[in-house]
Amino acid sequence: MNYNKKSVRDADVKGKKVLLRCDFNVPLDKQTGEITSDKRIVESLPTIKYLLENGAKVIACSHLGKPKGEFKKELSLAPVAKRLSELLNIPVAFAHDVAGEESKKLADTLKGGELLLLENLRFDPGEEKNNPELAKKLASLGEIYVSDAFGTVHRAHASTAGIAAYLPAYAGFLVEKELSIMGGALDDPKRPFVAVLGGAKVSDKIGVLTNLIDKADTLIIGGGMAYTFLKAMGKNIGQSLLEEDKIGLAGEVMEKAKAKGVKLLLPIDVAIGDRFAADCEKKIVSVDDIPDDWQGLDIGDKTIALFTEATKGAGTIVWNGPMGVFEFPAFANGTKSMAKALADSGAVTIIGGGDSAAAAEQMGFADKITHISTGGGASLEFLEGRELPGIACLQDK
Repeated sequence: MNYNKKSVRDADVKGKKVLLRCDFNVPLDKQTGEITSDKRIVESLPTIKYLLENGAKVIACSHLGKPKGEFKKELSLAPVAKRLSELLNIPVAFAHDVAGEESKKLADTLKGGELLLLENLRFDPGEEKNNPELAKKLASLGEIYVSDAFGTVHRAHASTAGIAAYLPAYAGFLVEKELSIMGGALDDPKRPFVAVLGGAKVSDKIGVLTNLIDKADTLIIGGGMAYTFLKAMGKNIGQSLLEEDKIGLAGEVMEKAKAKGVKLLLPIDVAIGDRFAADCEKKIVSVDDIPDDWQGLDIGDKTIALFTEATKGAGTIVWNGPMGVFEFPAFANGTKSMAKALADSGAVTIIGGGDSAAAAEQMGFADKITHISTGGGASLEFLEGRELPGIACLQDK
């Protein structure tokens, strides 16, 4: 896949109507409807400010939640318009429809340096169906399209892919950053390249495993998925998470790593619990000594030392998926230690969204990581080497 795409800097935006796809999928308080974290709005500001300062008429759009093609008042983007107005210190016009009469009227009256936000795109059933009619209607509002919602580029929706058939399409700063850092790490990583994979299931990470085994120098596997590998090695894993139908695949991955000279590291000791609960009894045992009725919930101290050692001197480290059930404080140590190892490594460090990103932020290591991807599903498919429709549709440099 070509990651070298034209950015908003390559477009002449002065006086032009720019349709900007943002990721304003913010968490809302169920009772009050208030925005509980405006992080995603703040992250979109550099692109918005750049466009406004360069005299563009900006028409921003986004989805919020899963309204399934119907109007749902509690998923309106009205609170986002209000927050945007506060953050930018300018009035923000709000259209109560998606590319309908009101959107058209407000878009036509915009002046350079002004901002309009459309209502939740997913109120229109055509958005998730990538309906060409909706894509055409959205495109008719603007003259240039800018994609800045990396979290949605793995989906071919009307506002992420369909629209590029009708307007010249560019990457916003958020998408540009994802492409240059993650694309660079996969195409031409600074070596040694260490990939750290965790999370619950092997099945979620098959694509990533097969893609990274061809690129990485070291592959570290922790989290729930490690037990399927340990089982493939003939170990007793007690009540630990197991994907029975993936044991063969785990064996193949280990064989392939060996044949390619990729160092593959698995846990040597684990923190186990007598049941799946935050207040369960906890022990640390060798992977050869897991009792039948206990389950592995985190990596152990010797494994932490082994994994940390493997990150020292790395040129690039990509991490996707926690090392244990970090939501239980007693079993958060592995994930926390991994975040610290990345922070201390001196390497180009990339966390591929999702749970590992949440963990790094929660544990206070986020500012020491080179790049934390803004899209869970999108970054996973990126690491799998798949073509992302919302990236493929942007103009090549």
